Amino acid sequence: MMRLLVTRPMPDAARQAEKLKALGHEVFSAPMLEVQFLDAKLPPLAAIQALIATSRNALRALEAGGNMQDALKLPLFAVGKATAGLARKLGFRKIYEGPGRAEALPLLIAAHCAPGDGALMHLAGERLAYDMKGALENQGFAVTRCVLYRTRAADSLGDAHDALASGALDGVILMSPATAQSYVTLVGAQGLQRAAAKLTHFCLSQNVADALAALDGARISIASSPSEDDLFALLG
Repeated sequence: MMRLLVTRPMPDAARQAEKLKALGHEVFSAPMLEVQFLDAKLPPLAAIQALIATSRNALRALEAGGNMQDALKLPLFAVGKATAGLARKLGFRKIYEGPGRAEALPLLIAAHCAPGDGALMHLAGERLAYDMKGALENQGFAVTRCVLYRTRAADSLGDAHDALASGALDGVILMSPATAQSYVTLVGAQGLQRAAAKLTHFCLSQNVADALAALDGARISIASSPSEDDLFALLG
């Protein structure tokens, strides 16, 4: 059993906490980001051959905005298993599932789409970890980016502050570079660098681990592939 801090935004934080508890771990929760859906409407989709989703939040924002009817008729390229799973629940019928890394999607898209068949639309947030539009345009595709949500960094560690300061934690789960950056900022601002250095930081990918560079002495463990199952495998 480990004492773990979950840092991802809601509602994913609650879902992940329940899975960890079911595995026998004690869980503290401190979402490092707040997701805010934007009042954005999709442009006409008649000239779009396929949609791209690199996070579940984009699909949640799409649903919240009532933009689903025409979107569901198009093929969807999902970044990984979890995003593809949500797409199926929402009613998308033709889904291409990526391996969990945004940078792997252009190759998958190029295998199923041709630039001459129409533009692609990336359903995205304001802050991007990977330039999907640029990568696809380098392959000759026309790409429209539709921004549906934004994230705001947390301004405190909440109840997890005392757990971290008192040594009541063994590790931290970090699922994205933005989450890791927010965590590092708050740990530094609240003078908890020494306490954090005693923990193991379980990172979904190397990009997430890189975001911890400013946290001197941090112990880092990286999943063998960017999936929650492989991340949980690190916990023993």
